[in-house]
Amino acid sequence: MKKTGKLDYLEMSATGGTLDSVKAFYSRAFGWSFTDYGPSYAAFDEGLEGGFQSETAVKPLPVLYSERLEETAAAVVEAGGRIVQPIFAFPGGRRFHFVDPAGNELAVWGQ
Repeated sequence: MKKTGKLDYLEMSATGGTLDSVKAFYSRAFGWSFTDYGPSYAAFDEGLEGGFQSETAVKPLPVLYSERLEETAAAVVEAGGRIVQPIFAFPGGRRFHFVDPAGNELAVWGQ
């Protein structure tokens, strides 16, 4: 059952690349699957939680989880992503940031 006010959906841009290239990247790097709704929209359902950063001004940053951070970083590069912040420690774990083929910045965290 959905609750009022619960963050439920995240839309990201695919205008920096083609929709097909963005889908191929996430499928190859993370095993995501998609449901196409016409030629310009593809939906994914991969789980979602969130938080706010108050120490520095940031754009919304989708953060994915990985059980094997180094392997995931390698998969991102192999699939065509670009690492923009190598693996670093933060309170609660480690993470890296990457840019997908459409220019969206995301992070991946793990222990």
